[in-house]
Amino acid sequence: MSAKKFAVILSGSGVYDGAEIHESVMSLYALDLHKCTYQIFAPDIKQHHVINHITGEEMDESRNVLLESARIARGNIKPLAEYEVANFDVLLLPGGFGAAKNLSSFAFDGPDCKINPETEAAITATHKAGKPIGALCIAPVILAKLIPGVELTIGQDPGTSEAIDKMGGKSIKTKQQEVSIDRKNKVVTNSCYMLDSSLIDIAEGAKNTVGELLKLI
Repeated sequence: MSAKKFAVILSGSGVYDGAEIHESVMSLYALDLHKCTYQIFAPDIKQHHVINHITGEEMDESRNVLLESARIARGNIKPLAEYEVANFDVLLLPGGFGAAKNLSSFAFDGPDCKINPETEAAITATHKAGKPIGALCIAPVILAKLIPGVELTIGQDPGTSEAIDKMGGKSIKTKQQEVSIDRKNKVVTNSCYMLDSSLIDIAEGAKNTVGELLKLI
């Protein structure tokens, strides 16, 4: 059996303004464990803002989501505009505030958020093709906006759960390492750092997510 190929969408580099690095790396680690191949993508756009990860304060500088994501990808990355659903078996989105600030405007607009056009196109095409989609941490809110009635988890946060319900999704409460599986829509989600999680929790959650996604192919 040939190795299944994942497309992984990153949103920068760093929990407060980009992709959560632990979640991103553990996702790639999980793909290696399951003997999958992958290509990393990110939109070639300006970050919403840049956050000092020591002070939490906004910095007076500008960065590019693709270039920042390339740090995690070790340079092996492509612009999200080049994503073609026919070339992949599964789509996976790690979390971090970049998912809510760069891939969408959820951090600022909640249920009324807009989705980055390239991210929306990739998710919509993948779902239409009947291929599985995985999302970690806060990234599932993007799926709630785009896939009517989707079941997913962001852990147990009541505010975010309410926003998911308002967007037409169904929020499932989970604990660390647990995944939510929507078999109808072929969506698998894990809460990661939306809960008080350890690095082991992140690794196991990513591994469980990838394992369930493979079963949906």
